[in-house]
Amino acid sequence: MNALDVLWHVLGAVAPAWGLAALLAPLLAWRGRRVRPVVAAWGAHLMWLGVVGSAVLIGGLWWTGQDGRMATYAALVGAVGLVAAWRDAAARR
Repeated sequence: MNALDVLWHVLGAVAPAWGLAALLAPLLAWRGRRVRPVVAAWGAHLMWLGVVGSAVLIGGLWWTGQDGRMATYAALVGAVGLVAAWRDAAARR
Protein backbone atom coordinates (compact mmCIF):
# COMPACT_ATOMS: atom_id res chain seq x y z
CA MET A 1 0.00 0.00 0.00
CA ASN A 2 1.51 3.32 -1.02
CA ALA A 3 1.10 6.75 0.58
CA LEU A 4 -1.71 7.77 -1.76
CA ASP A 5 -3.75 4.71 -0.78
CA VAL A 6 -3.27 5.52 2.90
CA LEU A 7 -4.35 9.11 2.28
CA TRP A 8 -7.54 7.97 0.52
CA HIS A 9 -8.28 5.52 3.35
CA VAL A 10 -7.92 8.22 6.01
CA LEU A 11 -9.97 10.74 4.03
CA GLY A 12 -12.71 8.15 3.51
CA ALA A 13 -12.73 7.28 7.19
CA VAL A 14 -13.23 10.88 8.36
CA ALA A 15 -15.46 12.03 5.48
CA PRO A 16 -18.71 11.56 7.46
CA ALA A 17 -17.42 13.87 10.19
CA TRP A 18 -16.49 16.62 7.75
CA GLY A 19 -19.74 16.16 5.83
CA LEU A 20 -21.76 16.61 9.00
CA ALA A 21 -19.61 19.60 9.94
CA ALA A 22 -20.16 21.13 6.50
CA LEU A 23 -23.93 20.82 6.98
CA LEU A 24 -24.01 22.26 10.51
CA ALA A 25 -21.40 25.04 10.25
CA PRO A 26 -23.40 27.37 7.96
CA LEU A 27 -26.47 26.98 10.16
CA LEU A 28 -24.51 27.87 13.29
CA ALA A 29 -22.83 30.81 11.54
CA TRP A 30 -26.18 32.10 10.32
CA ARG A 31 -27.75 31.83 13.78
CA GLY A 32 -24.92 33.81 15.37
CA ARG A 33 -24.58 36.38 12.59
CA ARG A 34 -25.08 39.31 14.94
CA VAL A 35 -21.97 38.37 16.88
CA ARG A 36 -19.35 38.32 14.13
CA PRO A 37 -19.12 38.01 10.36
CA VAL A 38 -20.70 34.86 8.96
CA VAL A 39 -17.65 33.76 6.93
CA ALA A 40 -15.28 33.86 9.91
CA ALA A 41 -17.81 32.10 12.11
CA TRP A 42 -18.45 29.45 9.44
CA GLY A 43 -14.76 28.56 9.26
CA ALA A 44 -14.41 28.36 13.03
CA HIS A 45 -17.51 26.19 13.39
CA LEU A 46 -16.36 23.94 10.53
CA MET A 47 -12.98 23.35 12.15
CA TRP A 48 -14.37 22.63 15.63
CA LEU A 49 -17.05 20.27 14.37
CA GLY A 50 -14.80 18.53 11.86
CA VAL A 51 -11.93 17.94 14.27
CA VAL A 52 -14.18 16.64 17.05
CA GLY A 53 -16.07 14.42 14.59
CA SER A 54 -12.82 13.06 13.17
CA ALA A 55 -11.55 12.27 16.66
CA VAL A 56 -14.77 10.39 17.44
CA LEU A 57 -14.53 8.35 14.23
CA ILE A 58 -10.86 7.50 14.80
CA GLY A 59 -11.68 6.58 18.42
CA GLY A 60 -14.54 4.38 17.23
CA LEU A 61 -12.23 2.67 14.77
CA TRP A 62 -9.72 2.05 17.53
CA TRP A 63 -12.38 0.89 20.03
CA THR A 64 -14.33 -1.46 17.77
CA GLY A 65 -11.57 -2.45 15.37
CA GLN A 66 -13.79 -1.70 12.37
CA ASP A 67 -14.75 1.36 10.42
CA GLY A 68 -18.41 2.21 9.90
CA ARG A 69 -20.03 0.72 13.00
CA MET A 70 -23.43 2.17 13.86
CA ALA A 71 -22.34 2.85 17.45
CA THR A 72 -19.51 4.98 16.12
CA TYR A 73 -21.88 6.96 13.90
CA ALA A 74 -24.25 7.44 16.84
CA ALA A 75 -21.34 8.74 18.91
CA LEU A 76 -20.38 11.02 16.00
CA VAL A 77 -23.85 12.57 15.87
CA GLY A 78 -23.95 12.96 19.65
CA ALA A 79 -20.50 14.51 19.96
CA VAL A 80 -20.95 16.88 17.02
CA GLY A 81 -24.38 17.84 18.33
CA LEU A 82 -22.94 18.65 21.75
CA VAL A 83 -20.15 20.75 20.23
CA ALA A 84 -22.67 22.53 18.00
CA ALA A 85 -24.87 23.34 21.00
CA TRP A 86 -21.85 24.54 22.96
CA ARG A 87 -20.65 26.74 20.06
CA ASP A 88 -24.16 28.16 19.55
CA ALA A 89 -24.55 28.97 23.24
CA ALA A 90 -21.10 30.58 23.36
CA ALA A 91 -21.89 32.72 20.30
CA ARG A 92 -25.10 33.98 21.88
CA ARG A 93 -23.50 35.17 25.14
